[in-house]
Amino acid sequence: MSELRFETKKIRVADLGKESCVPDLLGELTMQNSLEFHLDETDEIYEGYGRVKNAYPYRQRNTYTRELKEQEVKTAILENRYLKAVFLPEFGGRLWELWDKYTGRNLLYTNDVLQFSNLAVRNAWFSGGVEWNIGIIGHTPFTTEPLYTAQTTNENGEPVLRMYEYERIRKVTYQMDFWLEKDSSFLNCRMRIVNEGKEVVPMYWWSNMAVPEYKKGRVIVPAVQAFTSSGNQVTKVDVPMVNGTDISDYTSIKKSVDYFFDIPDGCPKFIANVDETGYGLLQISTDRLRSRKLFSWGNQEASNHWQEYLTDKAGRYLEVQAGLAKTQYGCIPMAPHTAWEWMEQYGSVNISEGVLEKEYKERTALVTGRILESGLHEKLKEKLETSKAMSRKEAQLVYIGSVYGALAAHGEGTKHLKFFEENRDETQGELSKQAESLKNWKRFFETGILHCPQPLEIPEEFLIDETNVDFLEAHMEENAQNWYAYYQLGLGYYRKEDYDKAEKAFDASLKLKESAWAFHGLSCVKLMQNDKDQAGVYILQGMAFKRKELSYLKEGFRILLLAEKYEELSRFYRKLDKEEQEDSRLKLGYVQALHGLKQDKKALDLLESKGGLIPDDIREGEDSLGEIWQELYQSVYKKEGKLPYKFNFHAN
Repeated sequence: MSELRFETKKIRVADLGKESCVPDLLGELTMQNSLEFHLDETDEIYEGYGRVKNAYPYRQRNTYTRELKEQEVKTAILENRYLKAVFLPEFGGRLWELWDKYTGRNLLYTNDVLQFSNLAVRNAWFSGGVEWNIGIIGHTPFTTEPLYTAQTTNENGEPVLRMYEYERIRKVTYQMDFWLEKDSSFLNCRMRIVNEGKEVVPMYWWSNMAVPEYKKGRVIVPAVQAFTSSGNQVTKVDVPMVNGTDISDYTSIKKSVDYFFDIPDGCPKFIANVDETGYGLLQISTDRLRSRKLFSWGNQEASNHWQEYLTDKAGRYLEVQAGLAKTQYGCIPMAPHTAWEWMEQYGSVNISEGVLEKEYKERTALVTGRILESGLHEKLKEKLETSKAMSRKEAQLVYIGSVYGALAAHGEGTKHLKFFEENRDETQGELSKQAESLKNWKRFFETGILHCPQPLEIPEEFLIDETNVDFLEAHMEENAQNWYAYYQLGLGYYRKEDYDKAEKAFDASLKLKESAWAFHGLSCVKLMQNDKDQAGVYILQGMAFKRKELSYLKEGFRILLLAEKYEELSRFYRKLDKEEQEDSRLKLGYVQALHGLKQDKKALDLLESKGGLIPDDIREGEDSLGEIWQELYQSVYKKEGKLPYKFNFHAN
């Protein structure tokens, strides 16, 4: 029989730090949000549908460091005689390792560290394993967060690992059930998303598999065309030869790039990554998970730099992915009162070297034929149906996730899942501040009267958005003297992009009691209204309240740079303590301000000091570091300079 057990594993982990003290109003750079499409009328990829400008109501994870310390990380392990699957319940339920016990090889790329970098919708992200991305375009809001984790059994008495959560932007519940069968060498993953609301919601899901970048390795996928982007232009191309490069031979790809393979209807949905002997990972699914993707960092200086930056000694990787939509350039509409379900399987594949040596189309046809002959695809459809009862049964809870799901109304589709309002501190057995705040919010939604914390306290929750701002608006008479109610009202209007009303609400909050939070809200409003002067004034007033709050300072510096308030930023930085001045993001902001003030020699010296200034949270696609070095070098030395490797992150 297979077994399920819960253990811990020693991993070197960077300090994740605290969540940001302010709501995410400006958002992180999402490259898919600035694309132009040049496609055929039959392609139907929902161009840009469901884009969001930020991750509100989630907060940014922007205070992590790159210092690694060994710690015990919780794991959930499924094992039978063929496979050993290791999951990380505290980190989005990541499938971290998948061992083929007959060969002794890990089918996934497993990082030797949890090294956080700025690639997710909430900033912090780490490479390795299989990440389950839901809701909005990008790496999931849960990538560094604990999920509800439970155990149950299937109809054959085999143990089932269940992980689930409530996603707050789309207001849906998702559930993942994993199990191994006695005589199977494939990991079963039964996925379920439930929209119990009354509205159509944009939906996004991509299972993101990090796999080893094999020398002479190949990706095998049943498609002859793919969607891709160059610059900000999206086109459809024939594969495997794209601009003279065989992209199935991924080590020949030069620059960072995505290829979304257009798998024909009726064809089994799979992707494989194999080494030069034909051995590697096979991922296959039922038809709802219709698309497959290849992401390569590429093979050039900046690409190599990113590969090194994300790990210690685990080496190079690429990503193969599987998604609901044809691409990640948009979401797809999910009807109200709907559940979407599908099966995925992960296991080893061994393709003969003779097949591997054939041309792409013939090789793909032979592998597809073998999958059809094996009946793997049809058996997966059957498994989805026979496991339906198991997916709706209650499970024994092992670890608790967030408290937000307890505030949502749960119907027939999710009533078997337990959500807790009171997430108790394991060390002291007392209610956490988050749970106490949630109680206050629950009382508000019952009575219309909102609690009123002290303005110096960090706001605990952001629960007002475009769907319920009218409820708060209707109860402002009862909350007329509550600064916090006006602040939350401003956030609701901001989320609706009604910036005039948001400004009035934040102003009303400040008239009752001044707070760093309303000043931050006003500064973001002014940026949206292109009033850079006032944006700078307001954020400086907010920063005066929170001079010791790193996440607020980071947000403040970002706003000052967007508002082009270089003198003000420079003056503020010089008054910081030495420890604060050493924060890499604040220091880079100061360098950028010096450049804006034409103090380029001073800026270049600071950028190059102590071996080079690299921000801990450099963003994928954020090319400011390399660009500012080149501009400073040109200004100081009156000639172009070769960008040093340490500053080169321009992978695409």
